[in-house]
Amino acid sequence: MRAVAFREFGGPDVVNILDLPEPKPQAGQVLVKVVAAPVNPIDTASRAGYLAAILPARGVYVPGIEFSGAVAALGAGVTGFEVGQAVIGLLPWLTDPVGAAAEYVVIAVNALAAAPSSADPIAASTLPLNGITADLAVAAADVSAGQTVLVTGAAGGVGGYVTQLAAARGARVIAVAGAGDAELVRSLGAKDFVDRERATVESLRALEADAIIDAAVRGPELVGALRDGGRFVALLPTGAPDSERGITVHTVQQAPDGARLAALAALVDAGALTLRVAETFPLEQAAAAHARFEKGGVRGRLVLLP
Repeated sequence: MRAVAFREFGGPDVVNILDLPEPKPQAGQVLVKVVAAPVNPIDTASRAGYLAAILPARGVYVPGIEFSGAVAALGAGVTGFEVGQAVIGLLPWLTDPVGAAAEYVVIAVNALAAAPSSADPIAASTLPLNGITADLAVAAADVSAGQTVLVTGAAGGVGGYVTQLAAARGARVIAVAGAGDAELVRSLGAKDFVDRERATVESLRALEADAIIDAAVRGPELVGALRDGGRFVALLPTGAPDSERGITVHTVQQAPDGARLAALAALVDAGALTLRVAETFPLEQAAAAHARFEKGGVRGRLVLLP
């Protein structure tokens, strides 16, 4: 099968297309023919060598942590799915770095979910990573109706889902994003908008947020913008502040979860979550997709098409 791969760490130029053996599903696994695989920060960071210290040693790394596709074969003991079914999934890439940027991928059945029926496969592929991360963040923030939730990076992949999920719980969402994103974040459910270039800790503190979800990873200093006794949710350990003034601090990181992903797919079908694709690239242009991703300024997702 064709697969995006790199043998050494470096810039986008180390990315190649290799012909690798098609994987075989073992007991409890599903083989999926991949239709679409988004490019994510973990792909470019691992390729650049930033994660070298925690990656298992391999001669070849195949990136891609999330995907959409169709079931090609079932391993022994697998139930609940059938050959040909449209599915989406999130891989535990850091523990077994053979990813989804390929024609086929194998995944544990409990990390797989039926794709949302209302979305095309390219759009559906963008749900797993950011959707699960956002759902975990909103749960950690213990968002409830009537509360005020401040979301940084509200126009981004995770932040956009956070905005929608928190608004769906009845919270007043204050979205911090770029000056040109006001209309977008309001369409996602934000009640108020703050231009990130003018958002000082002091000005945000005056908004008296019950919770802050730091999807933009502004970092520990942002804790000063939260009211006493509030809840702070960080997406990276380095972005988590020390607790102060009775504030509860949570750090959430994605993990494969088929049941949670199925619930998110149902929200897509109910019209409660918006999937955003910025641009697609054929598998052979994976290096160009990595370069475009690292350039930044993308609204929506960059997706590889095997």
